[in-house]
Amino acid sequence: MKKLLLSVLALVSVSVLFAQPPAGDANLGDVYGANVTAGKNVNAKKLTGMLQKGPVDTKLKAKVLEVCSNKGCWIKVELEDKSTAFVKMKDYKFFVPTTLEGKNIEIDGKVEMATTSVGELKHFAEDAKQPQEEIDAITEPKKEIKIMANGIKVVE
Repeated sequence: MKKLLLSVLALVSVSVLFAQPPAGDANLGDVYGANVTAGKNVNAKKLTGMLQKGPVDTKLKAKVLEVCSNKGCWIKVELEDKSTAFVKMKDYKFFVPTTLEGKNIEIDGKVEMATTSVGELKHFAEDAKQPQEEIDAITEPKKEIKIMANGIKVVE
């Protein structure tokens, strides 16, 4: 049993180490992860009120501000009200191409207000290839909107 567990762990580790963002352009209609459900997007102003009650499963429209340059495993987005959110891919099952930056997308997923630790913030800053001075200046956790995306669709 121990050997099986170690083998599975090694396989997962190797696949994560060699993961790369998908190649090519992010074109209108492209979907990453699960299909994005039909229906209306939640307005960002309404979302703030919804999050006061706890996490919600919903669909949002956003503009991609930044993509993880290492694997495409996270993105930063701007919502319609100019607030920002941090998006990770559910269960690390899919990545997005770096060419998604600047595109408008729909995101299906679980949205919540959460605190990001200093360690995570520094890791994400390293992924974004920020200068070391900026990374070292991160000393406080950050409360932010976080989205665990089931699927992402390029809409504009």
